[in-house]
Parts: sequence; structure tokens; C-alpha cells
Amino acid sequence: MQTGRRTEIMKIVEFESAQKDGVTLLLSPQEVTAILCKNEFNKEFTSGSVKSYDSNQLASNDPIEDTHSEALCKLTPGFLLGVFDGHGGPACAQVISKRLLSYIAAALLPLEPLKKYIKHEAKESLIETFNDKVELIEDLKLTYRNSFKQYLVALSNLPRDGSDVRASLETSIMKLDDDLSNEVVEPFKVTGKVNPKTLSVALSGAVACIAHINGPDLHIANVGDCNAVLGTITEDHEWIAKKITKEHNSENIDELKRIWKEHPDERKTVIRRDRLLGELAPLRSLGDYRYKWPTATLLDVAVPLVGQKAIPPNYHTPPYLTARPDIYYHRLTPKDTFLIIASDGLWDMMTPLQAVKLVGQHMKGKVFFNPLKLPRKNIQLGDINELLSHRKESLKSKPKDRNAATHLIRHAIGGTEYGVDHSRLAHLLSLSSDVSRMFRDDITVTVVYFDSEFLRQCPA
Repeated sequence: MQTGRRTEIMKIVEFESAQKDGVTLLLSPQEVTAILCKNEFNKEFTSGSVKSYDSNQLASNDPIEDTHSEALCKLTPGFLLGVFDGHGGPACAQVISKRLLSYIAAALLPLEPLKKYIKHEAKESLIETFNDKVELIEDLKLTYRNSFKQYLVALSNLPRDGSDVRASLETSIMKLDDDLSNEVVEPFKVTGKVNPKTLSVALSGAVACIAHINGPDLHIANVGDCNAVLGTITEDHEWIAKKITKEHNSENIDELKRIWKEHPDERKTVIRRDRLLGELAPLRSLGDYRYKWPTATLLDVAVPLVGQKAIPPNYHTPPYLTARPDIYYHRLTPKDTFLIIASDGLWDMMTPLQAVKLVGQHMKGKVFFNPLKLPRKNIQLGDINELLSHRKESLKSKPKDRNAATHLIRHAIGGTEYGVDHSRLAHLLSLSSDVSRMFRDDITVTVVYFDSEFLRQCPA
């Protein structure tokens, strides 16, 4: 796990303990579990390569700035899921999580079904969502519907068949990002007025990691510093973590080179303190139009409402930021057991291999939540005794949580070399958001399980 972050956590636990007049007031194990399980969700499927998924999130900010969404495409095959990590407020992440999967589903439609969908005025949703708790502001729904209809018409005028998933992901992400800008700027051109609600969405930002899974075909689109990690098991029953994505931040030398190349005369100022213009940690994101609009646009639409701080320091040659995703493809095999997509709140606390091993251990122990079922009739007493002995031994490793995402969050917050430390976990879950934010970020995790038998039968 990340040594620096762990050291900081230990200091705050010690500090908080000292502030209680020598009396440590701990949450009980039951209270800890109730907090951790509050937002967990599980969904099982009966066909396709996705067997089920677990999701959960734990806030550090108030309100939480992370969101996630999952859905089945209705008119094309495929399962979509995304994790969105907001910054500068929750508005952008919430709006993207509510709109992006529909934009992707539309881009995946072949031309004729797309035209038919437009002809029927796009009345039906293109996706079947699960655990959808985000509710958009009522007076923005009409704006968003109009943007979506214009997007559909633009798609129908492009030569396309919908089968190019890579192009569909990039097109939809870039178009939604454009719409976040247009929904502020275009009305201003007509009325001279700015809607503070659409402006707050455009000025806040979000990074995103989105997966499209269709049979053995896995596509990942990544913008920013969320990550997707594949859990694969070897012939020797060892777990391997395959990190699919690369973060768009100052630790990615290719990203630094790209930005320096785009702003050759600003090498000393464009990246300062490992941040874009000394302010923004991710080097790609949706929204964040403080780093994309021309100065004149910022002066017209942003400065009157939020002041001069709307214009970053050393702002000479915008745009400094892009929402263009990196797209990754992986063909799933029967050895690919699960996929973890999570915000950097998780990856700050553990490595991809640690996460994969924890999910693998959780899978092994999870079996023993279920009642014992005898494998056949007329089984001998000796065989029953052997089954019971094996079950008794395995129950020692039974996880506290049914949900693998919860299991990961529990270990991210309270994990040590020797397991989960209840005292640490209880202290950190007791912190107020203004203190908690100093030591950890919001954490959002989705774990997708694959059907190995389905994948085994897929043609090579």
C-alpha cells in the first residue's frame, strides 16, 4: 500500500485519539459495517460474458464528488459501466454519469436503427440502468434532451455502421464534453444571460473510466486518473493484476510531453507543482472549461458570476485541457476472472495487485456464505464429514462483506500487513469531511465478474 498515505493516516488516528481527553470513543464493528455497506449494490445476469457486478462508494467530501453508472444497451449488445471522479464540486460528475452512457449507446447504433430511433422522436431510453440514484435538476432536463436530439441528428449524418466501438466511445465522450460548453455559451449568444446551473457544470470537472463489454470484447475509455485493472488467474492458481489504463497526470511522461509540445513557450508555467497551471492534478478531464474556453469567453460568461478567479494564472494559449480519451482493447479469456474500475481514492491506498488478491480471496471465501448443499444423493458419512471439515477450515477466511467493492474499501481504509485494524477503520470513518478530505479521497469501486464458461465457448 502507499506508504506516505498510510503514515498520514496513522498520524491522524493518533491525533484524534489524543483529542478525546484520553478516552477513545470507537465506532462498534456493527456501526463500521453499516457505514461501509450503506451504498453497496449487486446485480446478477443470466446471459453473456458478465456474470454479475458489485459496486460501492464511500464519501470523504460532503457532498461526495464521485459517481458511477451501469447499464445494458437495449438496441445493441453490450454492458456499459463507468466511474466518474469529480472535482471543484459534484455537478459535472453527476451530469456526466447521468448522460454519457446514453451518448455511447447512441454512437453504437448502426445507421438504419439510429434513423428509426430518431423518427420515433427518441422517446424510449437506449439503456437499461441499474442502481440509478442521481436525479438531474428539473429545469435542465429539457436542455439536456434538446442537446441529445441534436447529437442524434449529427450522428445520423456521419457515414457509420456502429460496429467501431473505439470510435463510438471517443465520439460520444468528446461530444458530451462539447455540449457542456454549448449549453452555457449558445444561450448567452442569444440572450446575453448565463444560466448559473449550466455554468457550474461546465466550470467543475470530472475524470472518467468507462468500459464496454460485449462477449469477449472489452473496451476501456479513460480520461484522467481513474483506473481499470483486470484480475487474471494462472494455471498455478496465482493472481495477476493487468493494469489496463494509464493515468493522465504529471507522473505520465507522455502526457507531459504532449502538453509541452502544445504550449512550447510556456514550459515553465504550464505544469507547476505537478499540476496543470499549478492548479489541476488530472491533465485530461470532462468539463473544467476554466482551462478550455478562450479568455474572452471566460470574461463574458464566468467572471461576472464567479470573479477573476475564473481565469487561471498564466492563461495565455487555451485550451490547456482535453476530454479526449485513451481507448484500450482486451479480448477476454476464461482466465480473466474480474475487472475492477475505481476512482483514485482506492488506488491511493493500495496497488492493483493488492486489490486483485483481495477480490480473489473474497471470491474464495464468499462461497461459504451459502448453506451447505450435498453434491449427490446417497453420499457416505465419511464424505460428509470431509466436506464439513473443509467448510469449517474455509470459514476462517470468510469475508465480513458479501460485496467485493465493500471488501476493497474496508481494506483500503483499515488494512494493515496483518489484516484490517478495527481501531484505525473506526477512527477514519468518524472524521468530519473537512478533516477526512486531508487524508483520503472519495472512493468508488465497481467489480465486474466474468463467466469463464461463456468465454471458454467463444470462438478464438
